[in-house]
Amino acid sequence: MRDKYDVIIVGNGAAGLFCALHLPQEKRILCITKNDMELSDSFLAQGGICVLHDEEDYDSFMEDTLKAGHYKNRRESVDIMIRSSREVINELIGFGVDFARKDGELDYTREGAHSRPRILFHEDITGKEITGTLLERVKELPNVIMLEHTCMVDLLCKDNRCYGIVMRKKDGTYEAVEADDVVLACGGIGGLYQHSTNYRHLTGDALAIGIRHHIRMENLDYIQIHPTTLYSRKPGRRFLISESVRGEGALLYNKAGERFTKELLPRDLLTKEIQKQMEKDGSSCVWLDMRPLGEETIRNHFPNIQKHCLEEGYDVLKECIPVVPAQHYFMGGIWVDQDSHTSMEHLYAAGETSCNGVHGANRLASNSLLESLVFSKRAAKKIVDTQEKEKSALAADQDTRTEKDVSWIDKIDLTVYEDEERMKEQYKEIVLKEIERMRREHE
Repeated sequence: MRDKYDVIIVGNGAAGLFCALHLPQEKRILCITKNDMELSDSFLAQGGICVLHDEEDYDSFMEDTLKAGHYKNRRESVDIMIRSSREVINELIGFGVDFARKDGELDYTREGAHSRPRILFHEDITGKEITGTLLERVKELPNVIMLEHTCMVDLLCKDNRCYGIVMRKKDGTYEAVEADDVVLACGGIGGLYQHSTNYRHLTGDALAIGIRHHIRMENLDYIQIHPTTLYSRKPGRRFLISESVRGEGALLYNKAGERFTKELLPRDLLTKEIQKQMEKDGSSCVWLDMRPLGEETIRNHFPNIQKHCLEEGYDVLKECIPVVPAQHYFMGGIWVDQDSHTSMEHLYAAGETSCNGVHGANRLASNSLLESLVFSKRAAKKIVDTQEKEKSALAADQDTRTEKDVSWIDKIDLTVYEDEERMKEQYKEIVLKEIERMRREHE
């Protein structure tokens, strides 16, 4: 007999986990992730998570977000994120997230393009603290089944309605799994790029599948390059040097040891300044000096960065470190409304996979975790409301109701998905082609 769930969540980062935590425990939920449970980009977030500091901060928080996004944001979505931020932070603290405190009160830091401190953090591993805590809470839920190394290869859909997914399981077999609702929380597209701070397995599969099924996309060409990652000749994922390092006072220098830019410019503008300086110097990097922060701040606020740099042969307490821009974040994605609902019925998207318009053309530092949590929670609420309404409508129409015919799911030929490498290349080509098409549209 075919498996059936109330909700399937594809992805194991902050968005997927927070969504699961906000669904009722009587719902049967399946969460799948393409790799290990701890290998989502949410675990990698260093700097922190934004929160509305106080009511007087609203206008500047809004303006900072809009300005960073080149005013191409959806203002209503930004408003929802800002207004929901304190409630989300209180929930995280309730789940056990340990944010830094000063004299017993929450400690706020500042990052690039923020006009005031409004960022909460846990050392320089805020994403790991938040996402790891959420993962532990989800593991405690008896109604949630979690599968690692399980990949969505297609959606089950008919007449613009989603009925579930086709997945490749850890043992290499394929299965069609039915659900009342599906949430795509599959992360970004860094695996498509040679130099990225993302995990390599994040290749935009959900986008490719969505494009094939004519699901609406938005701004796929809005791709953020982070200005400061540790320069290395080694292949693989680039190590991020958090924006909060510069927010606390780190300085940038060219190869002659001269400052050449304002360190707290928005990410896209600072990236351009660094690239321009590298071209002028004929060098493969610029230099970041963390020594102005002082040893105590470095050891307490940025221990992971200090440790990683030491492993690479750089002592941030004694010398500058080489930094270079690399692909970091994806502002575009599957179009969603304010409740994270896509253009297909019973299909939702949240986190970096989605585009709700919060970030515009360029994301403001430390808005990603907040946006993921706010809008995945809204997805959960909408799913519950919709399922209750449909249940009530069916109950009121008992004499004439008929069960929806899903017998077609059993007739799906699963062998068409078995050429894994060919499918990977096809999906990559689909996404890159659509990114280029949208880029030309925006020229």
